[in-house]
Amino acid sequence: MIWGSLVVAAACISLAVLTALILRRHLVVVTVVGHSMLPTYRPNDRVLVRRGIVPKRGGVVVVELPSTERRSWELPPPGLGSPRGAVTARRWLVKRVAAGPGDPWTVETGAADRIPSGHLFLLGDNASVSFDSRQMGPFPVNRVLGTVWRRL
Repeated sequence: MIWGSLVVAAACISLAVLTALILRRHLVVVTVVGHSMLPTYRPNDRVLVRRGIVPKRGGVVVVELPSTERRSWELPPPGLGSPRGAVTARRWLVKRVAAGPGDPWTVETGAADRIPSGHLFLLGDNASVSFDSRQMGPFPVNRVLGTVWRRL
């Protein structure tokens, strides 16, 4: 009887450890920096992000901040399952998906264009202070960490 209980307890602990490892690989907590997503998210809000999930228009994503001077990224994108250090060592933006691949968007000249495949047009809710696709153009999907699932 005791042996059976020990086996069940060991199995439960193993399952809990495995579940924690899987969740750690697919979920990450990100702290909101700045005012670009006011009033939806405030500075220092913590959000739970589902890695590898990109929402449709209207959803909120966490995307890697590019070099604002070069308008590009210096490191290769961190993929799903990349080591934790590859994620925590980078700077992230929280933005809303305004348009996806194939959707129209207007460039500074006033001409209409289409979002290229593998890219998203991202905007901050507080346009007056947001660095987003209005300055950067469409963001590559491979720079998206994931979808904001909920505020913590």
